[in-house]
Amino acid sequence: MSSSEQDQTDKQKYEFKKVIEDLREYEGSGTQLVTIYIPDDRQISSVVEHVTQEHSEASNIKSKQTRTAVQDALTSIKDRLRYYDVYPPDNGMVIFSGAIDTGGGRTDMVTKVLESPPQPIESFRYHCDSDFLTEPLEEMLGDKGLFGLIVLDRREANVGWLKGKRVEPVKSASSLVPGKQRKGGQSAQRFARLRLEAIDNFYQEVAGMADDLFVDQRHEMDGILVGGPSPTKDEFLDGDYLHHELQDMVLGKFDVSYTDESGLYDLVDAAQDILDEYEVMQDKSEMEEFFKELHDGDLATYGFEATRENLIMGAVDRLLISEDLRQDVITYECPNGHEEREVVERREDTPDHDCSRCGETVAADDAEREDLIDHLMEIADQRGTETKFISTDFEKGEQLLNAFGGVAGILRYDTGV
Repeated sequence: MSSSEQDQTDKQKYEFKKVIEDLREYEGSGTQLVTIYIPDDRQISSVVEHVTQEHSEASNIKSKQTRTAVQDALTSIKDRLRYYDVYPPDNGMVIFSGAIDTGGGRTDMVTKVLESPPQPIESFRYHCDSDFLTEPLEEMLGDKGLFGLIVLDRREANVGWLKGKRVEPVKSASSLVPGKQRKGGQSAQRFARLRLEAIDNFYQEVAGMADDLFVDQRHEMDGILVGGPSPTKDEFLDGDYLHHELQDMVLGKFDVSYTDESGLYDLVDAAQDILDEYEVMQDKSEMEEFFKELHDGDLATYGFEATRENLIMGAVDRLLISEDLRQDVITYECPNGHEEREVVERREDTPDHDCSRCGETVAADDAEREDLIDHLMEIADQRGTETKFISTDFEKGEQLLNAFGGVAGILRYDTGV
């Protein structure tokens, strides 16, 4: 994946996270918040038919308030479905609709559509409760990495993918390797030779399966994990059966008891320490470079204002943003034409602002407010700057959020800002 494609994916994930965080805070007075997960192979007409059926059955709900709310939500969903043709977008979509509590006995109708999530929606799901169903989407957003999986012994082998947290078995093979006890009439030497040939042939077959599955995807993959009993996995790897580029991508070999499909899951469990480390490895590399420049060089910037100024100059090579940053930027323009900004937490109200240059007050209603990350990423896109979202699951990632305001950058050249 190119850096621009990765930036777009990260931006999409961030947009999804924002919506999900809002949805998690909504509550309905009863079981009146409707969530529908729609896979991309489900015809829209079929979904409309299901929603129509649910609308009809909702007439049996005893509470008039809940009945009306559910039917209104379903009507809103049907209205949204009219915008789609035969099938949903790639990877499917999720629709949320319902009357949410706004306090004082009042409600607001909310309908949101999230298209093309990071991973395909596996099955159609209709959910009606006092909360929106966001957990499946949250799991997708937490998914990182694409790893090839191989488990084998001398009897069988399975090859598949680890996509985020989801294991996908793809290919399997059974061997013709005879047992250690030779048949009558064969010399021990001949039997041993035939057995070694059968083992070699089987290892070549397994490598062929792996090559077919992984070689074309090698530039998108993060690594390969190999599992099985000793000495099988060692013989396989030491024998250089894999394509040479795949051989270089092997992150580790692990003792696994089973080599059927369940062995792929056992392999992921056995390799968990490596996988956990890998998730933040790239983030660590970015932060280590930032701290090196901060202490020993001139190519680091941090904080909203300084980073924004460097972005506008086109001097930022990589924009580093904490995944947990949740702030807005408010832009004020006073009557004398002075433009200034304030950064506030997302849930805070917009304050009035006194211009630091002329003292004129700008009322909150006259200010322009937007998400801080969107604000910076828009400038970064215009200047050809990569954006990297940094996890807080390690010490330097936490420091970015808590000590540097969640915003930093690695510069192309020193600007003195």
